[in-house]
Amino acid sequence: MYKSLIRPILFKFDPEEVHHFTFSALKNFGFLTKLFLPKPIEDKRLEREVFGLKFKNPVGLAAGFDKDAKLFNELSDLGFGFIEIGTLTPKAQAGNDKKRLFRLKEDSAIINRMGFNNGGVDEAIERLKKNKNVLIGGNIGKNKVTPNEEAVNDYKICFEKLFPYVDYFVVNVSSPNTPNLRELQDKKPLTELLSTLQNLNLKKPKQKPILLKIAPDLTDEQLLDIIDIVKETQIAGVIATNTTLSRENLVSENKSEMGGLSGKPLTKRSTEVIRFLSEKSGKAFPIIGVGGIHTAQDAIEKLEAGASLVQLYTGFIYEGPELINEINKAILQGK
Repeated sequence: MYKSLIRPILFKFDPEEVHHFTFSALKNFGFLTKLFLPKPIEDKRLEREVFGLKFKNPVGLAAGFDKDAKLFNELSDLGFGFIEIGTLTPKAQAGNDKKRLFRLKEDSAIINRMGFNNGGVDEAIERLKKNKNVLIGGNIGKNKVTPNEEAVNDYKICFEKLFPYVDYFVVNVSSPNTPNLRELQDKKPLTELLSTLQNLNLKKPKQKPILLKIAPDLTDEQLLDIIDIVKETQIAGVIATNTTLSRENLVSENKSEMGGLSGKPLTKRSTEVIRFLSEKSGKAFPIIGVGGIHTAQDAIEKLEAGASLVQLYTGFIYEGPELINEINKAILQGK
């Protein structure tokens, strides 16, 4: 129903406007999804325990969809095992100028240059206080105006403020849409950033997992550095991967837009990164696999490559909420 009826209508309009319309509809009429969508699969065999947390199933929603923690309860009702909010920054910021979100229909992809648009961490916390037992990841970043040499403070602010309200943290240094942000993926600044956050974490009565989200554009040498950094800082794991700057083999008219590319063109590369990290590290840490999951088989391949959990974003937009059940069914059939 989604792909045959709803998506063709939604795809006639500007993607960012559709995003806000969909949020409003789910907020006000979310109860109708129970009438039109299959009941989410609930099965004990789908449960996963990863970095000390219990997930009801291994299919989550990636950061960027519910940036401001406005809809995590309603999105969880669609069947997601966990919801990642953000990227959140200490201060509210408008993000980059519009138009900044582009569909690439022929490629089943999206290019975005949103630029960490969000209402700030304090505003999100007020909504998180209404959490109805949804497992939440908090994706954190720096404000655009904060120079890289002061970036650690932005991450510290978000970490401290969000700590009581999220179950795990994701350090985002891999978005291509904040100037110079990816420079923080270099070994020295990244080690300093993660060590600082982990030291704060260790001072808490009970620690929470810290994960690093990395770009798919890293070289093998850089990925080996990531493995060393994770081991040195003893953070909980990695999310692989964020959006890519590559434009290889695209055919859609929007293929040359600036920003991060997500969707089917990323499927193979993100799985390669997962497999590399898993094999070269000797499965030393958990990996959440994200990037180009449009079918149940895409998800299974990421799990077989070494991911413990997977996340959807662009595939959720193109394929609809039914994809969550399809992946969970495929996992159960493989048991």
